[in-house]
Amino acid sequence: MPLPGFLAKLQQLSLFDLPVGEALTPAAGAKSAEPPSVPAAAPVVPRFQHPRAQRSILLGEHHVGYEFRRARRRSIGFVVGLDGLSVSAPRWVALSEVELALQAKSGWILRKLHDQHERAQRLQAAKQVWGDGSTLPYLGDTVILLLDPRVNGAQLNSDGASLPGVPRLTLHLGLPQSATQDQIRELVQSWLQRQARRVFEERCSHFAQRLGVRVQRLSLSSASTRWGSASASGAVRLNWRLIHFALPVIDYVVTHELAHLREMNHSPAFWEVVRSVLPDFERSRGALRAEVLPAFD
Repeated sequence: MPLPGFLAKLQQLSLFDLPVGEALTPAAGAKSAEPPSVPAAAPVVPRFQHPRAQRSILLGEHHVGYEFRRARRRSIGFVVGLDGLSVSAPRWVALSEVELALQAKSGWILRKLHDQHERAQRLQAAKQVWGDGSTLPYLGDTVILLLDPRVNGAQLNSDGASLPGVPRLTLHLGLPQSATQDQIRELVQSWLQRQARRVFEERCSHFAQRLGVRVQRLSLSSASTRWGSASASGAVRLNWRLIHFALPVIDYVVTHELAHLREMNHSPAFWEVVRSVLPDFERSRGALRAEVLPAFD
């Protein structure tokens, strides 16, 4: 199952070089009785620049720097990712033809570049901070990280009497106050992965029985492009970062992969298998696509 992409290349969050406007200064000899009128600022037009760009083109109002390479293919190909626009073309296609194709596809290219821009901004806003008092999502709830050298490893505590709006879950980490962000991240991720395996095994057992399938092997994935996968041999892989989501979302991904053990496709028959145990699976699928998780790496 593909990710909405928000975990792919998390360390590369910016695709754009934004032009900086010049400062406005009053004209020489201007009267000081009233401030000069300042024209409304023109909207900033982003310049989309691939980090390995060798060529650039003006598409509408946008300067687009793109990566270009020759490839053994029959047609011109376009890919828009977090890095920006990549173009590949057969060796026999002239550069002028490539630019004509870019202009012809400019609407699609600019829409995709703007989508990646918004996605990058969401990722940047959600970037995880690793420190005492930081928070992170866990099973759809919020957990506060607390450095507590009195404990061993990581221990989750729940405060049933917490105030409204204050997270009730605290994860006590057996680390000194001088612990580095890398040490905190390593301990927390190790704990999250253990919880992920525990929850995934439980949910797989539950839904495998209902669907009449058998999971031969369950493993955790750290894939940057997929939430899960399943093979005809009965092997299932689930992305451990699903542990950040609420249980209905996890159940949807688990059911999706287990349904592939009966239908190795996405045909109407496949979706009926999913619906047989999750009648409202569309709601969880929508939540999975809309959610933006912190950049943990």
